[in-house]
Amino acid sequence: MALILDLKTAIREFVRDGDTVAMEGFTHLIPAVAGHEIIRQGRRDLTLVRMTPDIMYDQLIGTGCARKLVFSWGGNPGVSSLHRLRDAVERGWPLPLEIEEHSHAGMAAAYVAGASNLPFGVLRGYLGSDLPKYNSRVKFIECPFTGERLAAVPAIRPDVAVIHAQQADRKGNVLLWGIVGVQKEAVMAARRSIVTVEEIVDRLEPRANSVVLPGWVVGAVCEVAGGAFPSYALGYYARDNSFYKQWDEIARERASFTGWIERHVIATADFAGFRRSLKAESAARPAKAANG
Repeated sequence: MALILDLKTAIREFVRDGDTVAMEGFTHLIPAVAGHEIIRQGRRDLTLVRMTPDIMYDQLIGTGCARKLVFSWGGNPGVSSLHRLRDAVERGWPLPLEIEEHSHAGMAAAYVAGASNLPFGVLRGYLGSDLPKYNSRVKFIECPFTGERLAAVPAIRPDVAVIHAQQADRKGNVLLWGIVGVQKEAVMAARRSIVTVEEIVDRLEPRANSVVLPGWVVGAVCEVAGGAFPSYALGYYARDNSFYKQWDEIARERASFTGWIERHVIATADFAGFRRSLKAESAARPAKAANG
C-alpha cells in the first residue's frame, strides 16, 4: 500500500542527488508543483527524463538541478523555445547539460520495456532520421523471424517517477483520466514513485478513458490541489495559457529568471504560497505602470 505523505517529506525521502527522475504528463497533469519542491530542496546532478519537457523542466535546468536530459521534444508549447534549456546546452549556464534525444515512439517503447522488466524496446522507427547519428544508444537489430531491420532503445528505468493525477483513495490507489501519456509505464518502470493528486477520496469511481494505478505499485501519494498548474487537470481546472506566454519573457534572461525563481519558488513554502506570491505580483503590476 502506498504511503500517504506531504509533498515535502515525499521529495526528501524519495528523490536523491544523482537520481534519474522521470516526471511525466502529456500536456495534461504535469507534476509542476513537485518540480518546485525539488528545486526548493536543492537536488543536484539529476538525469531528467520526459517525453515533452516544457517550462517545469526549464525551471529545474535553470536552477542547476540537472546534469542530463533524456527527451523527445522540448519547448514552451505554442509559444517558444525553452530559454533556460538552450542556455545550458549552448553556453553551459548554470551548468553544462548533456542531452539524449529520442523520438516520441522511441521514448514510449523504452518506458514500456522498463515497465515490462525487459532490457530494451523495439520499434519501427528512427530509419531515415538523423537521431541515431547523435544518439549512440539507438541501435538497429534484425528480426530473427522476418529479417526486418528494427530500431532498439535501452529500457528507461528511473530511480524515481513523479506524476500528477486527479484522485487517490486512502489505500493509495490512484485514478487519472482524460489525456494520459506514459504515466502508468513510468511508475511501473521506476524503483520509487510519487503521485501528487488533486484530492484523496473515500472511493474511486469509474471514469471514461481512465487509468488505475494500484497502491502496491505506488510509493507515495501526496494531496496537492492545483499540483499540475499551469497545465490542467481535467475535471478540476483549465490550462493557464497566459502563464505559458509570460514564461517566455521571464525565462529569456538569466536575471529575470533567477529573480522569479527566488520570489515565487525559493521564498515560498508550498503551492499555496506560490499562488499568493504570483497574485500579489500580478496585482502590483498595474500600479507600477500607473506610477511610472
